[in-house]
Amino acid sequence: MVPPRPRLRVGIIPARRFTLAALANFIDVLRLAADEGDRSRPILSSWRLIAPTLEPIESSCGVAVEPEERLGDPRRFDYVVVAGGLIGGAQQVGPEVTAFLRAAAAAKIPLIGLCTGAFILYRAGLMQGYRCCVSWFHRQDFLDEFEGLIPISDQVFVVDRDRLTCSGGASTAHLAAFLVDRHIGRAAARKSLSIMIMDEAIAAERPQPGLPLDLTASDPLVKRALLWMQQTQDTPLPVSRLAERLGVSRRKLERHFKASLGITPADAGLRIRLAQVRALLERDGRSVTDIAAETGFCDSSHLIRVFRSVEGVTPEVWRQDRKKRTTRGAKSI
Repeated sequence: MVPPRPRLRVGIIPARRFTLAALANFIDVLRLAADEGDRSRPILSSWRLIAPTLEPIESSCGVAVEPEERLGDPRRFDYVVVAGGLIGGAQQVGPEVTAFLRAAAAAKIPLIGLCTGAFILYRAGLMQGYRCCVSWFHRQDFLDEFEGLIPISDQVFVVDRDRLTCSGGASTAHLAAFLVDRHIGRAAARKSLSIMIMDEAIAAERPQPGLPLDLTASDPLVKRALLWMQQTQDTPLPVSRLAERLGVSRRKLERHFKASLGITPADAGLRIRLAQVRALLERDGRSVTDIAAETGFCDSSHLIRVFRSVEGVTPEVWRQDRKKRTTRGAKSI
């Protein structure tokens, strides 16, 4: 007896130096939705790693995966995915993959860019007229490479007709859950995320945690400083210490921030931390005390005072207002 065709068939192309976590999260949602429990039989969904050859492909962390099939005919899949990773020359996928992606697009197969896979799709000429999602971390890299194209960096993933892109990391699991919900069912999507210890499916519109979008800089020194601030939110460095880490004087760092962003490094650091506060407030179950500790405020009173001076309300009132607006928006759809 011939087994029934899976409801969701996905071909996945890992780019050289792809991000292992992004790929693994995406595949695991498909795997857990495909069968009873976690038996992993590709019954309801199937996934295949494909490439021009069957040679191992190294990820950005050094772990290699072996493709299961050569590229072949894209029409055997419901979706074709390209999993990006490190940007630059190391990520180039080669002419065979580019031709395969173009053939898939011509056959009306939806294309998915995981992590920096959007870069690869743009280089292949397959994103003209489409919106795409790029992580805040790589937003400036995208703007530098693709002049005149503005990516979306305030959502975890974007679905625009037959192009789907996401920011990477855990967002790939939520994009996969979106596909499972669409083709297999909501219960299967919830089951997958639950087993992966993810509370619920995140809608595409959920904002990415990260840098506020007005803090994009082309100045290399300012970009490095912003990344330091992003990575030390729980224990923010004094400006003098940050300048020391960057190998410049405090005065030079402040001068570069003023020229590039029109604000001081201290103001930029506060904006980054408050952006993270807002992202955490939107997640149920996080107390203001916990959020204060996670974002480098002395205590909840300190956070409340600073937050109210910027937003005009306390963090808890802001959260309740946000929840009400979200509920009203959902009812109006």
